[in-house]
Amino acid sequence: MGSPVDLRKTRILVTGGAGFIGSNFVHEFIARFPDSHVVVLDALTYAGRRENLDGLPPRSFTFHHGDIRDPVAVSAAMAGCEVVINFAAESHVDRSIETPGDFIQTDVYGVFVLCEEARRARVARMLQVSTDEVYGEVLEGRASEEWPLRPRSPYAASKAGGDLLALAYHTTYGLPVTVSRCTNNFGPRQYPEKLVPLFVTNAIDMIPLPVYGDGRNRRDWLHVRDHCEALIALLEQEGTDGQVFNIGAGQESDVLGMTDAILSHLKRPVTLIRHVEDRPGHDRRYAVDSARLTALTGWAPRIPLAEGLRETIDWYVTNEGWWRPIKQGDFKEYYERMYGQRRVLKEVRA
Repeated sequence: MGSPVDLRKTRILVTGGAGFIGSNFVHEFIARFPDSHVVVLDALTYAGRRENLDGLPPRSFTFHHGDIRDPVAVSAAMAGCEVVINFAAESHVDRSIETPGDFIQTDVYGVFVLCEEARRARVARMLQVSTDEVYGEVLEGRASEEWPLRPRSPYAASKAGGDLLALAYHTTYGLPVTVSRCTNNFGPRQYPEKLVPLFVTNAIDMIPLPVYGDGRNRRDWLHVRDHCEALIALLEQEGTDGQVFNIGAGQESDVLGMTDAILSHLKRPVTLIRHVEDRPGHDRRYAVDSARLTALTGWAPRIPLAEGLRETIDWYVTNEGWWRPIKQGDFKEYYERMYGQRRVLKEVRA
């Protein structure tokens, strides 16, 4: 295990490849390595969409409809693959507060199923894609990879559990697994429960933007293309087995800053902002140090936040056919549960 891989000609399994980050990765990987073959395994739950893979050359990828918690589905999809990258996860903090069991099943047990099959199949490399939220609040400075894990939501705890399990498989069984932990992603094809697409699509339709609390919670915003390039750089690099790598952009903004930028670009009034009762355990700030990744691979983010945000907003403006069907039916029920009964703290006046 752990032998070098030629990504130009490899067969790679991408779990969760029909979701936001996963589908962007598949498009980027195939564009970079057209002679490789990508196998996508996705359960097509609410945030996974088969149309996210439209436009890919049929000879370059194979799609399997299946769940990472299902050993039979995982075995079939992983057959013949040298590389595995796991994007499959329940990933929304609000939903983890509502149904934490779903997150444990996918983000921990699902990682166990993948590790077991990867060990049996003797893959050359496995990359477990995780989140900076496992470090908990970072009120000052930036979390290094040695920072204590202090997850404060069921989502963050489930991801921390999956990370530790994957690393334990490296120590115990020699599984060639690497863990990456990224900051908040944004970009095209992001499901509109997340802040940027939710606020953009609400603003387009002149629907109020529900800002939790005072709106001063800070995040480091990483464009999804920069994230995908970092992951490819890690896959190309030898000697990463059993290690953790942070991926951050060093571009912080609080929620109100992002909200103001969205409203300004769309020429919508600030009166759409509604400060609502905060969610439980809402972390004030995340920030990571990506020096280890940069020193090893030379990777650095290339897309400035302001430029990437404008590009993202314009994508949703010109792709209403992608997001309008999503914001009907089940999504409307979810939105009402999350925000309909939440107490309004303040309305912004012009």
